[in-house]
Amino acid sequence: MTNVQQAGGPAMHASSRINDRKKKEPDETPAFPDEIAHLDDIKSKLDVAIKQANNSVEQIDREYMDFKRYTVQYRGEIDPHEMFQNELALKRIDSRGAFAVEIRDKLAKLLDSPYFARIDFREASWETPSAFYIGRFAFSHDGKLLISDWRSPVASMFYDCEIGPAGYDAPAGRIGGELIRKRQFKIKHGEMVYALESSVNIQDDILQRELCRNSDEKMKSIIATIQKEQNLIIRNEKAGTLLIQGVAGSGKTSIALHRIAYLLYRFKDRLSAKNVAILSPNQVFGDYISNVLPELGEEPIYGISFADIAGIQLEGIIHFEPDQDPFETDDPKWAERVCFKSTLDFIKLMDEYLARMPETIFAPSDYTFGRFSAPSNWIHGRFAAYHRHPVKRRLKMIADDIHERFATDNFMEEPLPKAKAILKSLTAMLKVKNTLALYKDFYKQMNIAEKFVMPAKKTLEWSDVYPFMYFHAAFEGLQESQIIRHLIIDEMQDYTPVQYAVINILFKCQKTILGDFGQFINPNHLHTLGNLRELYESAELVELNKSYRSTCEIITFAKRIQNVASLEAALRHGDAPDLINCRNEQEELSQIKEIIDAFRDSENVTLGIILKTNRLAKALYDVLSQNYEVHLISPGSTAFVNGISVTSIQMSKGLEFDEVIIPAANHETYSSEYDRSLLYIACTRALHRLSLTYTGELTRLIGA
Repeated sequence: MTNVQQAGGPAMHASSRINDRKKKEPDETPAFPDEIAHLDDIKSKLDVAIKQANNSVEQIDREYMDFKRYTVQYRGEIDPHEMFQNELALKRIDSRGAFAVEIRDKLAKLLDSPYFARIDFREASWETPSAFYIGRFAFSHDGKLLISDWRSPVASMFYDCEIGPAGYDAPAGRIGGELIRKRQFKIKHGEMVYALESSVNIQDDILQRELCRNSDEKMKSIIATIQKEQNLIIRNEKAGTLLIQGVAGSGKTSIALHRIAYLLYRFKDRLSAKNVAILSPNQVFGDYISNVLPELGEEPIYGISFADIAGIQLEGIIHFEPDQDPFETDDPKWAERVCFKSTLDFIKLMDEYLARMPETIFAPSDYTFGRFSAPSNWIHGRFAAYHRHPVKRRLKMIADDIHERFATDNFMEEPLPKAKAILKSLTAMLKVKNTLALYKDFYKQMNIAEKFVMPAKKTLEWSDVYPFMYFHAAFEGLQESQIIRHLIIDEMQDYTPVQYAVINILFKCQKTILGDFGQFINPNHLHTLGNLRELYESAELVELNKSYRSTCEIITFAKRIQNVASLEAALRHGDAPDLINCRNEQEELSQIKEIIDAFRDSENVTLGIILKTNRLAKALYDVLSQNYEVHLISPGSTAFVNGISVTSIQMSKGLEFDEVIIPAANHETYSSEYDRSLLYIACTRALHRLSLTYTGELTRLIGA
């Protein structure tokens, strides 16, 4: 008989644990009559504004079509100057139309949920307080501001202050006074669901309500439940680079995206969505977070991966293999090479070699043309003087210098060599002709030749890709971004120091770097948060230790696996995780199906079945897909959808599910210290319910 034990509780029969799986809605608080009246008034004003916006859009459409028809009808009679002016006019009309549509769409979103909070604030010089309603977007009617944007200075008091002395930083300076009232609402489809008023921690009740709700296939905005410590990060304008170390479920990705929304609002005159990019672990995660900024009224930002960057930079130069799954690659020598290149010491070794590069790869000789000559020591001096530039760029600059030197001395106007011909002669003085030759020489000169293996001709292992790019930056140069002004790097612990070193060359801009060094996914990576702080010495570090994702019971269980001393759970209770011991694999499959059936009868939306590797996930998917509609999330997947998903721990990072099943939770599968991190990651994907099934001995990584 299957033995089911709730972690920390007695064993019971498997079927007895699944009774009423439907979650109950918390008791709703009736809205205040004055707030119902105010909501009706706002909705009527929004209706008027939406009608005006629709009329504006329609009028601009007609104007555009009339202008277009005129241009087409009289094309043969219009002179080129008038045609040019007409094209400019069409572009202006088109721009006005896009702006009008944007306003109309924002108003439509406001009509569904105009605001989520109200604060009454009395400035020090005022006799009576003013009420400020706070929503996703600002809304004015007849010249009066009726709803303040959540990113506005006055709205910061909702997140940062309690009833009593309060204030906010405005463009004109600090505004002090007294906060008289705080109310919070949930408005859906234009109807008041609830309204709450409290003198302290009004957000706690709302937070509890939101955390109890189901997950979705898209990450949602959190503007109604932003906590004080999160708000400080979001509104941080001064940090050049911000490092966010956050425990599982602390909302670090959401905070980073809300920070971008705030910066886009705050610096709209010099920062737009096209100036922001996010480096994310995979396309599924990129799809999962893609709705946050549009929900806040901003354009989506550009998502890219480290592999995408390498593909762009190395196109036509060299090929590379994709990264291998360390848990499915039985090659100790390969693992040693990956480990060696994952440390900060490896960068220091490369820098040591590159510092000697002028002596090792460049042997200048005198350059002579007729009576004109540039001596070798002068050329060597110019080469050293341009040390901040790549080698090939240095040679071009020296060629220009030589040409200018000869031209200055050419008072007889004799024929001179062109700079291109001089460059060709200088290039012949190089001992290495390309980056690959330089990279190979590095391993030879440093007596570590065994650490470099090419799997095929002109093909690199993944662990060599970014070191190669580091050398390419020094030898020929990389294509530095001129557009991106803010870069988000998510899952910071998964990337090596040399990857960051290359990113710093490519993106010389403000950065938000986030992750959790307690969630290492690669056993061959040896770097630490301390190493990252060395790379970003002037960066500001913030730590988030409260998890809002999982129940207290799930977090308590996760801490039995990986004792993260700072990890604290938001106060929300649920069932203890189930540990289900099965006699054999067939019985384990039956138990998984039983949990799936219960999930389908519940109100939960997402179920994640998380296995250790992509290969194991594919094998279970093949079995379950014969009887159920399930989705496989693999490295080739592009989207996260509701329902039942089968995936690996690697692909589950950053995602969350109402329920999680972890099959094969035995000691054979999870036994090493790196497995501890993997199991911790899998468990902390669950919001409401967690089940671990196993045959044989339960993994010993679960402490008492």
